Amino acid sequence: MDASQPRFGGPTRRRSFTPAQKLDHVAAYEAALTQGGGGAYLRQEGLYSSQITEWRRLRDAGVLAGKSAGAKVGRPTAEQSEIARLRRQLDLTQRRLSTTGAALDIMGKTHALLEEISKSAQDQPKPKKR
Repeated sequence: MDASQPRFGGPTRRRSFTPAQKLDHVAAYEAALTQGGGGAYLRQEGLYSSQITEWRRLRDAGVLAGKSAGAKVGRPTAEQSEIARLRRQLDLTQRRLSTTGAALDIMGKTHALLEEISKSAQDQPKPKKR
């Protein structure tokens, strides 16, 4: 086959997605990630991770919300970008706070257990030396 000839069946049109489809794909991908199947979802749907990254950025900036099918999706405004950045920062901070809280809870329980063991060891009579 000559490189100048079109592929069998002719050239294909580039796929386009409505804002609702983009939101659906992002939600489905994130659900698949929790099950460890993010890559499989992308292969199944014929998507790239860069598309999901871009759609997630647009979703977080509020650009995709409330758009009808066929509506133009432009770049987020400076204010929308700042809101999205702050939301990501808040989410990261909340996850760190949750992890820190769990670690402190474990340390508190460990400390209480060690004190209990120490007290019980002090209460037991010591064996006499011969």
